[in-house]
Amino acid sequence: MTLTNQNIEQLLLLCKSGNQHAQMEVYNRYYVAMYNTAKRIVKDNFEAEDIMQNSFLTAFTKLDSLKELATFGSWLKRIVVNNSIQHYNKSNRYQDVPLDDVLYKVEETNGITEDHEFKNLKAKQVLETMTLLKDNYRTSLTLHLIEGYDYEEICEIMNISSANCRTMISRAKESLRKKLEPLAQY
Repeated sequence: MTLTNQNIEQLLLLCKSGNQHAQMEVYNRYYVAMYNTAKRIVKDNFEAEDIMQNSFLTAFTKLDSLKELATFGSWLKRIVVNNSIQHYNKSNRYQDVPLDDVLYKVEETNGITEDHEFKNLKAKQVLETMTLLKDNYRTSLTLHLIEGYDYEEICEIMNISSANCRTMISRAKESLRKKLEPLAQY
């Protein structure tokens, strides 16, 4: 059986034994999602790529500490999010980081309907508008709405209280809503 046909648990067992081809296959399966996750937080293509690659190195070196191989994807994403936030906070202490437009690699598929393109356009407008939010609003909304973290996890990641987290996300949604109102008229 080729590596591309194996499930993730089988590949990770090969990775644990040092199989570089298996590591490359795991990397190929996850790198786009992990890059996009890092990019949404650090807002820089090159930094996101560095964080993503370092996160893979961390994951492969600490693979023995992962208890359930089936949870690899979420475990890797948590490593990427933590590394991204840590890097962002470290960089942001010394300089203001300009807001870049967030560009996502969209897989090209056959048979895309016009409705699908319209929905993608709307989603792209929302994502671009999110870059205009205050940093803590953008980060909390990204973690909650895009990455799917619950309030408790966001509190832990951002090192804030539960009440502060709920208030911040509520205010972030309201701020996003106000910024999107002019776009809704078209």
